[in-house]
Amino acid sequence: MSVDTVSLTGWGRTAPTTAVRFRPRGYGEAAAVVRGRGPRGVIARGLGRSPGDAAQNAGGSVLDLSGLARVDGVDAAAGVVRCDAGVSLERLLRVLLPLGWLPPVLPGTGRVTVGGAIASDLPGPDHRRAGSFARQVSALELLTADGEVRTVLPGTALFDATAGGLGLTGVILGATLRLRRVSTGLMSVSTERAGDLDDLLARFTAGGDRLPYASAWVDLTARGRATGRGILTRGEHATPYMRPAHAGRTRLSQRSGAAPGRSLLPGLPPLPGGLLGPAAAALCNEVRYRGSPRARTGELRPVSAFFHSSDALPDVRPLYGRGGLVRYRFTVGYGQEETLHRVVRRIAARRSPAVRAVLQRFGAADPGLLSFAAPGWSLELDLPAALPGLGRFLDGVDEEVAAAGGRVCLAQDSRMRPETAAAMYPRLAEFRELRAGLDPAGAFRSDLSRRLGL
Repeated sequence: MSVDTVSLTGWGRTAPTTAVRFRPRGYGEAAAVVRGRGPRGVIARGLGRSPGDAAQNAGGSVLDLSGLARVDGVDAAAGVVRCDAGVSLERLLRVLLPLGWLPPVLPGTGRVTVGGAIASDLPGPDHRRAGSFARQVSALELLTADGEVRTVLPGTALFDATAGGLGLTGVILGATLRLRRVSTGLMSVSTERAGDLDDLLARFTAGGDRLPYASAWVDLTARGRATGRGILTRGEHATPYMRPAHAGRTRLSQRSGAAPGRSLLPGLPPLPGGLLGPAAAALCNEVRYRGSPRARTGELRPVSAFFHSSDALPDVRPLYGRGGLVRYRFTVGYGQEETLHRVVRRIAARRSPAVRAVLQRFGAADPGLLSFAAPGWSLELDLPAALPGLGRFLDGVDEEVAAAGGRVCLAQDSRMRPETAAAMYPRLAEFRELRAGLDPAGAFRSDLSRRLGL
């Protein structure tokens, strides 16, 4: 096992803190770290894709599980796979797709570990059908504060606290996942432009869930009549003899490869490094919106290009400046669309340089005590952390979201106040009580848990 002292941040590169990092080679070494932890405790870390401080532990220990990455095999009869927590979804997809299977839920990046997906209870673009990631877990191995490894099953209080529990109930070492059978490695994709936010929401709901996967890019720099305009993308798994758009009937390979890398900003030369300003963001968004088709159906894309298109792009973080980026994700329920409208108008009126903004629909709430997804609309956006007044602005948005019964995603948070989190998550007291009984000495801690009093 390697050990070093390092300065760590989340993917957003905000608020670096120093910790002792352990890289175990097996479950026994991981258990030894937990048993020998210091007074500042320990937290598990995967590939560091959490935008905030959920996998940091200032002055304490960080257990890097990226080396625990075995895929133990697929049980085709049962439709399950057992793997270590350090396996990335990107690798799992490469292993499973040639066998005719997919991981149960695929969020917007494949560069996150199975353990991280469970601890964050990540939703995908088919949440209305499949729920978040942990809902498709049939068992997990959890290293608890006493140094013992427990098998934890769905429907138990410990499972519900661990799913979305941000690593604060223990270290997820491995999991058994239910899989989805597919007949090809391609997706049939439909794309359409919406002129404003009302148009975009209407297009989302039109046709129900005939195409199970749906998400939209929203132009948060557009104002006036175009406020909230966007591009809706929907998809379904292609069948072996599905007709490609603008082509003859072609048999599809189950082993279709990943899409080639795309330009960061189609139609524009690369932007220089540094803070992305309002004018540059508005120009990028204009090019993206005008360059998309008004309506297109039947486009065939590789699975990886559909779900993880951003993974093929260059690292965009330098565009946000040395202060890094703040990822803000919230959800409000159906019937609270006016709150969504107000937030979008506030961001547009502030001329915030938001290039990345993703809108999704959620279905039934997930069972995790701190799971983010609940029935309604979710908007996720990235903003430069160095924007003047950003903290005060987002505090105001927090209040508006909370007043509407919504919530901000804890797994991606880097700046929320503890009283706001308590107002948004009604089962937080239940989580704290279970955690206190399971881990009275506070073995598992993170910068986020201290900041929010979790």
